[in-house]
Amino acid sequence: MVFIPGTRPPTPAENGRRKEHPITPHTFRSTMTTYFSYPAPELQAELRRIANAIVAPGKGILAADESTGTMGKRLANIGLENTEENRRKYRQLLFTSEKELGNYISGVILFHETLYQKTDDGRPFVDLIKQLGIIPGIKVDKGVVPLMGSEGESTTQGLDDLSQRCAQYKKDGCDFAKWRCVLKIGKNTPSYQGMLENANVLARYASICQMNGLVPIVEPEVLMDGSHDLERAQKVTEAVLSFTYKALVDHHVFLEGTLLKPNMVLAGQECPTKYTPQQAATATVLALSRTVPAAVPGICFLSGGQSEEEATVHLDAINKCTAGRKPWALTFSYGRALQASALKAWSGKDVKAGQAELLKRAKANGAAAVGKYAAGTVAGAAGDEGLFVKNHQY
Repeated sequence: MVFIPGTRPPTPAENGRRKEHPITPHTFRSTMTTYFSYPAPELQAELRRIANAIVAPGKGILAADESTGTMGKRLANIGLENTEENRRKYRQLLFTSEKELGNYISGVILFHETLYQKTDDGRPFVDLIKQLGIIPGIKVDKGVVPLMGSEGESTTQGLDDLSQRCAQYKKDGCDFAKWRCVLKIGKNTPSYQGMLENANVLARYASICQMNGLVPIVEPEVLMDGSHDLERAQKVTEAVLSFTYKALVDHHVFLEGTLLKPNMVLAGQECPTKYTPQQAATATVLALSRTVPAAVPGICFLSGGQSEEEATVHLDAINKCTAGRKPWALTFSYGRALQASALKAWSGKDVKAGQAELLKRAKANGAAAVGKYAAGTVAGAAGDEGLFVKNHQY
């Protein structure tokens, strides 16, 4: 008889039973890893419905979940003080846009503060969002923290009270959530430790979300920081996504009720070689086709510091790419790349100008999400401005 390390020796009676029904280490491990239940059919249907609505053809996500500190930096760029009232006024601009916005935006990710804010005349933002035909979502992580013993790597905190918060957010009108993990490309990174830790954190988050009726957006972002070339970016992205989906399966996450928010495969910001959108699209599609299960309804790319126009052009190239099979919807979940022109045009004064810029860029990305955008046809107040921020924090 071979015993599993850490277990107590069998009693004589148990030994007798084992002779009749032998359990080997192999069967023990198999039983432990495959004995689980899928979510109830009603929960599966709810999660599926939400996920598929978010990635409906020609639609994507507006990521308006900037933290108080990050929103302060955005406001400072247009000469405004970082006050709750200024943050509220800007988000009011977004959510009082014309109903046409709902033709291109399917979901909006909110920051906790924003979920409970109201318009000048007392209407809750969450009600306005739903009236536009847009699904409210919520950022639930509590920020990136250092991973001890690593070379500048990180993990993401916020799991301790996540279930209670998710239950409350669902009650308060949200149908999906977002959690961001960050990985950096360096000589020795991302490490095995870094990829494993972040994958497990994302999987635990996703499981808790689904338990509370929220569709989890899984975001393992490989940063553009560095001088790595496109091939290195592709290999790292494949490794990170492989770790992520192994963890999601280990945690019995219902994949049909999830969405992925990855980086596009792009060379480092300091890479001397400049690649075409088509080369980046090929690398991205190949990386995804090798790692992301077909059961996942959609992939909502982050912009990662690209300019508004770059993010739209790259998304369009990915949807036009024929390098690999693409069983998922390929769309956007942009923050800076949807809002830069809107913020600049608004500048704290001109609401209509800001809303016009938002609608224009949302429409452009909606076209790119189905491979029908013509590069250079949509000029914005900040369309070509670089939005890259080193070691970006939300």
